[in-house]
Amino acid sequence: MDPLKRVFLIVLDSFGIGEAPDAAAFGDEGSNTLAAVAQSPFFSMPNLGRAGLFHIDGVACRPREPGPTGAFARMREASQGKDTTIGHWEIAGLVSERPLPVYPNGFPPQVVEEFQRQTGRGVLCNKPYSGTQVIRDYGRRHLETGDLIVYTSADSVFQVAAHESIVPPEELYRYCRMARAILTGEHGVGRVIARPFEGEWPFRRTSRRHDFSLEPPAPTLLDRMKEAGLDVIAVGKIHDIFAGRGDTAHYLTSGNTEGIRRAQELAGQEFRGLCFVNLVDFDMLYGHRNDPDGYARALAEFDQAFPALCAAMGKDDLLMITADHGCDPLTPSTDHSREYTPWIIAGPRVRAGANLGTLPTFADIAATILDGFGLAGGPWGTSRLDRILKG
Repeated sequence: MDPLKRVFLIVLDSFGIGEAPDAAAFGDEGSNTLAAVAQSPFFSMPNLGRAGLFHIDGVACRPREPGPTGAFARMREASQGKDTTIGHWEIAGLVSERPLPVYPNGFPPQVVEEFQRQTGRGVLCNKPYSGTQVIRDYGRRHLETGDLIVYTSADSVFQVAAHESIVPPEELYRYCRMARAILTGEHGVGRVIARPFEGEWPFRRTSRRHDFSLEPPAPTLLDRMKEAGLDVIAVGKIHDIFAGRGDTAHYLTSGNTEGIRRAQELAGQEFRGLCFVNLVDFDMLYGHRNDPDGYARALAEFDQAFPALCAAMGKDDLLMITADHGCDPLTPSTDHSREYTPWIIAGPRVRAGANLGTLPTFADIAATILDGFGLAGGPWGTSRLDRILKG
């Protein structure tokens, strides 16, 4: 079988397709991001539908059109978590058998006090909070005192918000690097996130967010491909999620529109290897804010771009669409949800209508990509390449 030349792996951040069997253990029983968003009058995904989205096991929110053009599967997360870091690590072949630490009651004194000592600034909040609400409730006090707004969520994150007139972004990044160095071992959270904001009350967050991730504890898909001399191009949050490890080039983006445009530009370029894209707006702007209409519009934007991406695939290229977790915008919670995710594969060599069924781990994606380039996989995941490609 001829090896692959390029794989475009695009993560629709939080695009879950139904509660996982263990959803109740995560407080997510009944969650279904796709079904929730499909209720919006702005929902329109005819192109991914034709590729096989509505043929995936358990997806019943739209009729199944005959003759799907792609291969498809439903993915179950094997890792013990439902956050961005763990989800992407598993997509990249690394299953996390222990959950990353979370802080429903805020961070302990030893963490907060050391952060205050190193930054020379006080701390406000220190509890789980909505990112937009926290600057409404604590932003004025921050302006008066210069204290940093520290908060978390249901995910393994240490978030630091500051007004750009009080703490310029580069200084905020420096503080977050201090926090990243503090938060190791038992307090090794998945991400430290800089959350700059601006303007007058009720304030608005800027696009200068930056994530400082925990470094993966073992080699990932990115590491293995880079070590083999292949190109690994990271678009959007991917560079941050993997702590800058394993990519050969990266492009940060301001949101979905720029991420889609960058993917389209790269699809027209020559390289051999992986283009790994994260489209974050689904999660950050719509899932966490319980905005099904905004989510639906964003999905429609990507769906409209999908045919051009498919058309740019050469004979030895694959286009893969997946997600890292759910974030149902119709449940009372504003946090991620434990859900199955889709895996849709398109390209000239793809066996049209190949239903891979329900797969036991996101790591099958990494194993399949590595197999396509003639590389050995890691300890997790099974290659599905022989079922995806035409004989």
